[in-house]
Amino acid sequence: MTSPSPAPFEPRLASMAAVIADATRARMLSYLLAGDYASAGELARAASVSPATASGHLGKLMVAELLVCEQRGRHRYYKLADDEVAHALEALALMAERRTHTATWANPTRQRLRFARCCYGHLAGQLGVEMFSQLLSKEWLSPVGDGYLLTAQGKASLSTLGFAVDGMDNAKPSAPTRVAYRCLDWSERRDHMAGKLPKALLAHCLQQGWLRRHEGERALEVTPLGRKHLAGLLPSVNAL
Repeated sequence: MTSPSPAPFEPRLASMAAVIADATRARMLSYLLAGDYASAGELARAASVSPATASGHLGKLMVAELLVCEQRGRHRYYKLADDEVAHALEALALMAERRTHTATWANPTRQRLRFARCCYGHLAGQLGVEMFSQLLSKEWLSPVGDGYLLTAQGKASLSTLGFAVDGMDNAKPSAPTRVAYRCLDWSERRDHMAGKLPKALLAHCLQQGWLRRHEGERALEVTPLGRKHLAGLLPSVNAL
């Protein structure tokens, strides 16, 4: 009599996919793709559920290590755990729309999101792809391993925009550390930049009032001041 076969090993992928597959949790994760912290109440509204229901879903996302939580006084704020979670979610979105991509992104309701948006702290969409292309063509970036370094020319040019390059060139020559790397864009299906440099660049543009975010949205808007200062780096803003 043969003994029963041991239960097959279940890859973590299966349990992780089950957590993400729930529509409410997927809406929460999508809301957090901008890279900011959000309260449980904000996430409940984004997912169109009650605070009590949201609490249960947030607990499952925490157990799956997809979110981190920060206590601030009486309130708790949630954020995606790290860049890897954000990239995985974007990759799933790409795969989910692989047959409907053209029609989906031609919809007028998505044009603002497609033009420019915040992707876990860096610039994405058409402007994000354009910025990466421009930095490469101007030779402001140089390849290193699986990413890029900021060149001397790039540091000098970005400094003219008021961008502080301090901390972007502290890598040891013997072991240079990338400040940017390729990230496949959800709407454009071309690469934009992720990493330390693009996060700092987006923060600078927001602080200077060149780009503007609307509360609760990932979409970014180029301001009149932004058109003035960014036209040399991003030619498409001249058409706005």
